[in-house]
Amino acid sequence: MKKLKIDIVSDVMCPWCIIGYKNLESALAQLSDKFDAEISWKPFELNPDMPIEGQDLNEHLAQKYGLTEAQGDANRKHILEMGEKAGFTFNLDGNRIMINSFDLHRLLTWAATEGKQTELKLAFFKAHFTDLVYLNEQESQLNVVQSVGLDRDRAKEILDSGEYFQAVRSEQNALQQMGITSVPTFIINDEYALTGGQPSDAFVQAFEQIAEQDSQ
Repeated sequence: MKKLKIDIVSDVMCPWCIIGYKNLESALAQLSDKFDAEISWKPFELNPDMPIEGQDLNEHLAQKYGLTEAQGDANRKHILEMGEKAGFTFNLDGNRIMINSFDLHRLLTWAATEGKQTELKLAFFKAHFTDLVYLNEQESQLNVVQSVGLDRDRAKEILDSGEYFQAVRSEQNALQQMGITSVPTFIINDEYALTGGQPSDAFVQAFEQIAEQDSQ
């Protein structure tokens, strides 16, 4: 069985990151007899200058991308359909906000040391996109942390301090130097990269090509 090292550069605020991950998950399930994948998540901030209170999502998208109301509706419909196809539920009806995700990345860096990084990442995605939890609120962050079996008090210590600040910044700087400017980006075996919310077939094809190249 071949080993796959998959680093996913991602932001919890990015719907295509969870769509891409669910399609990756599907591809790995199809190839479970051929590949053993080790997954880690790398930090990316879509909105590093966003204030702590966040911003209404529709207002944010209109400002950042100049989307009209009709374009915004079409975009939401497309994301909803792609989410359903991938097996993830987006709730696009309630009040949704865009936030800065830096503290989430600090918690995810810590979660990796506890063997819970993917669990926490997926819980953050569900909280933000399905349950419409405001993840800029510390109580909400701690509730999600606790829901995956991580220590709530330890997480609060991290949030109240500067722990993992430099670790996250260092990873972000390294990724920028690699030329990564969009998410999701899937880095495979430190050598190959796939970008965007790829369908599962694209991952299957890529993994089989990588295996073929590595065997030559």
